[in-house]
Amino acid sequence: MSNHLTSVEPVSSFGGSTTGVQRMPGSAQGIALLLPVTLAVMGIIVLVPVLPQMMEHFSSVPNHEYLLLGGVLTMPALGLTLFSPLMGWAVDRLGRKRVLIAAMVAYAALGAAPIFIDNLFAIIGTRVGVGVCEAGIMAASTTLLCDYFTGDERERWLGAQTAVASLASIVLVFVGGALGSVYGWRGPFGIYLISLIFVAVAIRFVWEPSRCALAHPVDSNVGRAPLERSHFSWVRLTGICLITLFASVMFYMTPTQSGMALASLGATDPLRIGILTAFAILGVPVGTVIFRFMNRWEVTTLLFLEFALMGAGFILMGKAISPASFVSAAALNQIGCGMILPTLVTWATRDLAFEIRGRGTGLWTGSFFLGQFLCGLVVSALVSIAGGLSAAFLSVGILALSAAAIAVVCRFVFRRSAKPL
Repeated sequence: MSNHLTSVEPVSSFGGSTTGVQRMPGSAQGIALLLPVTLAVMGIIVLVPVLPQMMEHFSSVPNHEYLLLGGVLTMPALGLTLFSPLMGWAVDRLGRKRVLIAAMVAYAALGAAPIFIDNLFAIIGTRVGVGVCEAGIMAASTTLLCDYFTGDERERWLGAQTAVASLASIVLVFVGGALGSVYGWRGPFGIYLISLIFVAVAIRFVWEPSRCALAHPVDSNVGRAPLERSHFSWVRLTGICLITLFASVMFYMTPTQSGMALASLGATDPLRIGILTAFAILGVPVGTVIFRFMNRWEVTTLLFLEFALMGAGFILMGKAISPASFVSAAALNQIGCGMILPTLVTWATRDLAFEIRGRGTGLWTGSFFLGQFLCGLVVSALVSIAGGLSAAFLSVGILALSAAAIAVVCRFVFRRSAKPL
């Protein structure tokens, strides 16, 4: 049975269309919808290398340190978190492709605007807009992937989102540093204009799927067709979103705190820290590849393995005595992180009917990026309570292993009660 969704393309905006012509989505559509994922990563990571330059440039502004760290860097994540549910609704009501194109065009304009702005508060305003655009981009692109593909193929493309995002973060750190060294702190803002290239790709290869095309084959993972809207459990999705929030905080803890941890272990050179962190983050795409071979496993079994890997990694990170041992432990942790994200997103979107798929995807996306926003606050609190970053890693490791144990219990309970997750 084919995993492809044959879609009837109606007349639509943003790039010509056909009437009543059936089109079969393939690799071109998958790649066109993976490219926008890099824009959500770009929102923060590309500016990290030039943050010291921005600190110096805006040093005369009162509370500039707080405004730069709490505004310029984190506002996109906050905007993405708050507006993802609304953008999910827009995707369902206004159309997937229309929202995707509009969000990417606005992203280019707002993202590049600080090149011409010298007011810190105005720059923070554009950063809020960038987050709103990221919410639309993520909701629309993820929903379209779920529209176009089903079964194992859908899970491969959703897993690829995680791999692309992690690889993009590694590349963008170096790109941001290179642009900053040549053009100053304004340089990295120019990279936001790459969104316009993605717009052209989307206009060429992406079409609006039709509701009538959704005679979905039975999902190969669960042996049943997607549930109808009236039978869908929003309580179930809420539970998945809460697990996603918990996992997301852990996901962002390693890349955001590795620099401080490595410096405390003797790796003080910024270039060395960047290289070592990049090696650790490579565990994420490795984890997504591993997930491709395990995506038929039960969700509880996957969650047990993933939380166990994350927890073991955190505990070893807390006990590391050298940069090398820390990176090895962090890589193990990131493998678990690379496995758990595609597990959660495919679990969340598996039974979403066409007319509510955007809203469900938007809620899941908001939950994930809320974890990004909360990560720094959680780490600061744990460091204060536990007495240091190493102790904080140990504490989070214990929490992750506890989650793995709960997954085992849930597997036993649901199997005994014959209730599917």
